Amino acid sequence: MTETGLQPEALPAEAPTPAPAHDLFAKFAPLIAEREALLTSGMRDPFGIVMEEVRSPTVAVIKGRETILLGTYNYMGMTFDPDVIAAGKAAYDRFGTGTNGSRALNGTFHDHMEVEQALRDFYGTSGAIVFSTGYQANLGVISAIAGRGEYIILDADSHASIYDGCAMGNAEVVRFRHNSVEDLDKRLGRLPKEPGKLVVLEGVYSMLGDIAPLREMVAVAKKHGCMVLVDEAHSMGFFGEHGRGVYEEQGLEADVDFVIGTFSKSVGTVGGFCVSNHPQFEILRFVCRPYIFTASLPPAVVATAAASIRKLMTATAKREQLWRNVRRLHSGLSSLGFRLPTAAPESAIVAVLLDDQEQAVRMWQGLLEAGLYVNVARPPATPTGVFLLRCSVCAEHSDAQIERIIAMFEDVGRAQVVIG
Repeated sequence: MTETGLQPEALPAEAPTPAPAHDLFAKFAPLIAEREALLTSGMRDPFGIVMEEVRSPTVAVIKGRETILLGTYNYMGMTFDPDVIAAGKAAYDRFGTGTNGSRALNGTFHDHMEVEQALRDFYGTSGAIVFSTGYQANLGVISAIAGRGEYIILDADSHASIYDGCAMGNAEVVRFRHNSVEDLDKRLGRLPKEPGKLVVLEGVYSMLGDIAPLREMVAVAKKHGCMVLVDEAHSMGFFGEHGRGVYEEQGLEADVDFVIGTFSKSVGTVGGFCVSNHPQFEILRFVCRPYIFTASLPPAVVATAAASIRKLMTATAKREQLWRNVRRLHSGLSSLGFRLPTAAPESAIVAVLLDDQEQAVRMWQGLLEAGLYVNVARPPATPTGVFLLRCSVCAEHSDAQIERIIAMFEDVGRAQVVIG
């Protein structure tokens, strides 16, 4: 009998021939071959580095060797701040190691409320919502606030989390050329006037380290009746009078509707957030799926984030040191003949452009062997055909470390015939 119990079960005379197996990993074959060729050539895997010990915001041990860190996004050096560490330890003692649930159920503890209040105070906004990662903040907010029949307009070089937020939602997506105010205006002008529209921008673009002309772009967006979301992940802490980001530095606090950020850069821990003055902002807690269906951050993480954010409010000396370090590194590498995408330093990211992946990896490995860790970046993380080493400067880098970094770039650059 069948499972319904209604009909006799008829057995086939012969077993059917199984369909040919299709390996779902077959589509990755070109990338697998490329990676294997790289490793068999004697190169180390630039995406498989293990830090055996981290001794400070700027020094770690890799393969038993003390190494200067220049690729960690630890812009303000808060990871070893004594007050921040003490806050995390106290939260462990008070609440244990985890929440075991989402914010909508049992996952809201005292320190989740504290870090959201710290964000309101830092940004001067009425609303703040914390997510488990910065990726989820973009994924959740963008997919929730722009829906079917509405439009999202975004820079073509937007971060993967922004694109994935668009893909998760049902809005129509329109891209414009990177940092082109004219193209943004033209594309908005072609859209119907009635539907809601969200323009998504980034203060600092994480690959090339260039900043957006937010003042002009926000003006264009408002001319066409759009709401504006700005991702300030790579600018929080050291742009603007209060360290709020590029949008603050360009005087746009009254014009930007939503600001996305992360704890994994200047704050020095992990997590993401969105802040806003929209009067109905709190409804996102009931309609944003990555917020509702994800376990909340451990109490020690949000406690460290709250302590760090409150210290960043008055971190003027750290900001000044960070910018001094950035200017010195950019000037030093440029004067040696390295190709940099910006004529002057625009952010704490200093990118060094290389000809191709092989040259980028050889340069990266030479630096690592010399005692310096930076990031290799390649498509699709970078624009098509762009290969680079990405340097993330920290406020805790000493003058001596910056000079040593420049010297290592010179030695390895000459050995790899990247510079003359």
